[in-house]
Amino acid sequence: EREREREKKVVFCLLVEFIKKMALVVMCGQPCSGKSTAANCLAEALSATSEFHLTVRIIDESSFHLDRNQSYANTPAEKNLRGVLRSEVDRSVSKNKIIIVDSLNNIKGYRYELWCFARAAGIRYCVVHCDVEEDVCRKWNKERAEKGESTYDDKIFEDLVRRFEKPDSRNRWDSPLFELWPSKDGIQQTSAAIVSAVSYMTKKVDSKSRDVRVLQPTIATQTARTSEANSLYVMDRATQRSVGLPELRSLRRTFIKLTGQSSLSGRPPPSDADGAKRMFVDYLNRELGTV
Repeated sequence: EREREREKKVVFCLLVEFIKKMALVVMCGQPCSGKSTAANCLAEALSATSEFHLTVRIIDESSFHLDRNQSYANTPAEKNLRGVLRSEVDRSVSKNKIIIVDSLNNIKGYRYELWCFARAAGIRYCVVHCDVEEDVCRKWNKERAEKGESTYDDKIFEDLVRRFEKPDSRNRWDSPLFELWPSKDGIQQTSAAIVSAVSYMTKKVDSKSRDVRVLQPTIATQTARTSEANSLYVMDRATQRSVGLPELRSLRRTFIKLTGQSSLSGRPPPSDADGAKRMFVDYLNRELGTV
């Protein structure tokens, strides 16, 4: 009986340690700064050292067949790109995986949203910054074009460079921060930042740990998620009205979908049935051109 209890404790400890090694890694850097190379290098290093054989998944634009120039062509397109990536991260962080977000992640407010997802899931979080000079990034972008590889248009490239908000380790959503200098040191599994990031993600966490932090969900975070789910449920129920035209049904489905997407980056949908009905009627008026 004692041996059985001891085995149960061992299994429990292993499971706890397994859960603590789920993580979200946010890649960050200027366009053409080597982020994808670093993300793949980090994924390989993590897969090779993980004693629990955790799945490492990279989420990037190519995962959804999104062209980088079209995705950053204008504000609505860029907002849609972030919404797609953000939704996929939110769905993935609670599973048995280490998630690497390989995108520009150039806006600090967006990095904060990703940090909130990690906190809500109660997992580890870190940022890997590929710090490369702007001129070198321009050079690499042109070299890719010469090789026939995917590149940024000059206008889009310059706009992204101008709007880049460099991560700062003093910000909780940029911490811990591991910095790579690809133009000076290259990118390898033995690079100091890669080694440090892997150690941070896989190191055992116990009461004596001081250099590894597993984010803890807060009541506010949990309440917000529950509230959003309830709001979307109310929205769905309130708009189930009897209609005679297939077009109206199609509009209703589109309305629910658009409202769910906008709640990720804008105001949350109304939490009461009357508000949901009014919002749906306004949407129909706009779509059908009625007064």
